[in-house]
Amino acid sequence: MNLPPAQKQTRTLVQAAAAACEDKKGQDTRILELDPADSALSDFFLVTSAANDRQAVAIADEIELRLKRLFGVYPNSVEGRRNGEWILLDYVDFVVHVFLAERRAFYDIERLRKSARPLTPAEFDAELKAELKKKTEAVRRKAQVKARPAAARRKKAAAPSPAAAKSKPGKRTPAKSAARNPGARTARRNRRPSRRG
Repeated sequence: MNLPPAQKQTRTLVQAAAAACEDKKGQDTRILELDPADSALSDFFLVTSAANDRQAVAIADEIELRLKRLFGVYPNSVEGRRNGEWILLDYVDFVVHVFLAERRAFYDIERLRKSARPLTPAEFDAELKAELKKKTEAVRRKAQVKARPAAARRKKAAAPSPAAAKSKPGKRTPAKSAARNPGARTARRNRRPSRRG
């Protein structure tokens, strides 16, 4: 699943909003990944339940505050905050629905969006981590492929070439020299001046 940067950003925002729901004790939090053919308006619905209207407002406030503080993102519109039965935060690419439990059962958004893929926040996190792991492995493979030719070039530069090894005169010992040319020893003796005298 190779996602464009805008979609990755949306997933990160949805993940942060779901974490805010969990922190404020939202119940039965679900992320609905909407079918692109079915929904041209938004990519995700985040749905959670609250025990009472004060908790619903607290959850909505926490989501709004966290996304503003961490990402500088504000909702395009907010509805239902005054009575707290169903608070809707519209972030364009995703929409947050904070319901009172009985209102959620009555409207049953999950049933209305049958083509949507429901995910728990944990499943959503696991998908994001898998995507990140896949991307990291691809970057590492690319780096290894680039490193191999560079290491080979360094190794090749450090090792002398066969032609250079042949042209380098080696230091020969007299024994090796004499073994190769038996007449060399006698020629050397004949060149020495005699000390007799």
